[in-house]
Amino acid sequence: MIAANYRGGTEGLYAADAAVERAMQDLLTIQDWNRVLTGATASAFIDGAPGGVRALPNGSQLDLTQVMNMARCGKLSTCTTAEMDAITLERPWGPNNPRWQLYAYGPVSELLPTDTIDSSFYVVVLAADDPSETDDNPLADGVGAGNPGAGVLTLRAEAFGPNGAHKVVEVTVARTDLTELERGYTAQRGQDEQNRRARKAAVQTPGKSLTTSEMSIGNGGLIVQ
Repeated sequence: MIAANYRGGTEGLYAADAAVERAMQDLLTIQDWNRVLTGATASAFIDGAPGGVRALPNGSQLDLTQVMNMARCGKLSTCTTAEMDAITLERPWGPNNPRWQLYAYGPVSELLPTDTIDSSFYVVVLAADDPSETDDNPLADGVGAGNPGAGVLTLRAEAFGPNGAHKVVEVTVARTDLTELERGYTAQRGQDEQNRRARKAAVQTPGKSLTTSEMSIGNGGLIVQ
């Protein structure tokens, strides 16, 4: 049981990381990130309408709306504005707290068009404004030289698997120019700001066809060429 739990936790971490990489491919094609923040635009990696219950391969069920609510305010039922703006240890930014929206969701086995991934995990990617913005408007990506969060989003990937396996990865995603994105893991509490956005290689050019995608345990995510 210990070995199975360790294996499930490791697979869940890679699944969440791969889901982030997949979501980034679609973010490159979206010029107006405000539509992502309001939930008007979603990734192409979805398995139906946003929200509602999904049946997992192990026979359990997952409610996407409840996943979003837990990220927004820490409870399963619908969050009020006051609850989402409340200052807590995990969400200390008040009105600039992330208002998570469902962006990508589906079985890990369907991440690649070739259906070559053998996994029983299900992944959900939520998108929100970067809390470093101070415009008190979490549904708009601020612009302007004085706004440190302009052109930056936060992605939260959650992977759900057998025996209660659950892993969460949060990253920041920033536009580097018109053709690239970069990503960095959100810091754990206690880490410095420099570590908060450790860079990773940019991903493909908007509009360019996806020629190769493969799961790589060594890399911890998807390789896009």
